[in-house]
Amino acid sequence: MKISRDSDVIEIDKEPVFDYGQKVRSSKNIRNDGTYRGKEIGEILVKKGDIGYVTSIGTFLQQFYIYGVDFYEQGNVVGMKAKELEPIEEESHA
Repeated sequence: MKISRDSDVIEIDKEPVFDYGQKVRSSKNIRNDGTYRGKEIGEILVKKGDIGYVTSIGTFLQQFYIYGVDFYEQGNVVGMKAKELEPIEEESHA
């Protein structure tokens, strides 16, 4: 049986794109694929533009980093791939 992959790139050969505690923004709507308990399959968990903080970094299929992101205003912690996130640059207070 062949495993279907999103791409041929093996992200975990490099360092993670995002760090623990980093502020990020969702670059797309994220729906429950059935792995988020307590929500219906297909229900939107995160909307494009929602802001959160990286709280964990794991891997999936020995290929991708999965970032646990706390979308505190929505009350959801959602696992996301790097391609679904954008960094938010913090303003320096000089």
